[in-house]
Amino acid sequence: MDKTLIRKRFARATGSYLQTASVQRTIAERMVDRISVYVPEADQHKILEVGCGTGMFTRMYLQQHSPEQLFLNDICPEVQTCFSDLPEGKVDFLMGDAEKLCFPLNLDMIVSCSAVQWFEHPVAFLSRCARFLKPEGFLAFSTFGKMNMQEIASVSSVSLNYLSLEELKRELEPHYHLVYSHEEVFRLSFESPMAVLKHLKETGVTGIRSGVWTRGKLDAFCMHYSSRYASEGGMVPLTYHPIYIICQLKK
Repeated sequence: MDKTLIRKRFARATGSYLQTASVQRTIAERMVDRISVYVPEADQHKILEVGCGTGMFTRMYLQQHSPEQLFLNDICPEVQTCFSDLPEGKVDFLMGDAEKLCFPLNLDMIVSCSAVQWFEHPVAFLSRCARFLKPEGFLAFSTFGKMNMQEIASVSSVSLNYLSLEELKRELEPHYHLVYSHEEVFRLSFESPMAVLKHLKETGVTGIRSGVWTRGKLDAFCMHYSSRYASEGGMVPLTYHPIYIICQLKK
């Protein structure tokens, strides 16, 4: 996992992410809704958000909840400029690699929305969160399952190492009680494979592999993508497979 490349790609997409990331917006809405249902308000005073990005989830969360302390983390320090609209003193920034940073202790909740799949060792990170939570604190996160962007993976043989919902539940079990879990599938339609690539670039999710797209490589990608997935009308799909989990630290 080339985190320098990931950081650069997401930093470049900060200006277009909020307008383009429609699926991620829906996921953020789902996360806020489920947290409101399954995490008591009394357990939402000292919060850490990992992978805050441009603040899509952050703002939705703050519309419904008023934590006393909100720590925001992201690997891209450039995103701090996206939070100038928040009241001064509302948040504290802890920028850097979440897999290595030492976070505040006795947190009521650690939340992460559409970020964990980019970690080099996501299971180890989820286990590590236990040390920063208060007794019976909450871990709430969304990530993506094995069907995510399956079209890209089949055409280019490039993919993140996604975990299934069952695998995640099994890995969380030693430290947490499962409170809520769900998965769903979204399929977006685009006019062409080129439009798919533009969408990925504008949401910053092209940090899997570096390299230059030569005209030959681009033509071959588009040809294979269309031949496998294009409908009679020429539209092509892109699959998203979000997974949602809320769990509570065991005593």
